[in-house]
Amino acid sequence: MSNQPNPELTPPNIIIKGSKKFDITPSVNFNGQTGICKISGESHHQNDRDFYLPLVQWIRNYAKTGRPLEFNFKFIYFSTASSKQILLLIEALKQYEQAGGVVTVNWYYPDDDEEILEEAEDYIHATNLKMNLISY
Repeated sequence: MSNQPNPELTPPNIIIKGSKKFDITPSVNFNGQTGICKISGESHHQNDRDFYLPLVQWIRNYAKTGRPLEFNFKFIYFSTASSKQILLLIEALKQYEQAGGVVTVNWYYPDDDEEILEEAEDYIHATNLKMNLISY
């Protein structure tokens, strides 16, 4: 990775409005210009891999810019299958950090939901990526 940020490599924004129809998908807002990413809501759908793979690829593409990245998770529920895909997102963030990227991860969780907090702690343990755990 270059020591100088390269804005020419900025990936396009990803904006997905969450859905609660047949497949329940989270809301996504990945901003290539600011480096601020948000994923929130519920996640349990038929094709978790198809939904999350472009998000993981976006992180890998953004890493080529060399700019700081802030990632905000705010799930209220996710399935076991989604959990595996979320781990892939977190692993991509860790890879960027290991390559010299500045990565800030904020994990928001409902103050009455120990399971969402425990999932974050498991991700921290599995990846050794620092996360700010923030109750609301």
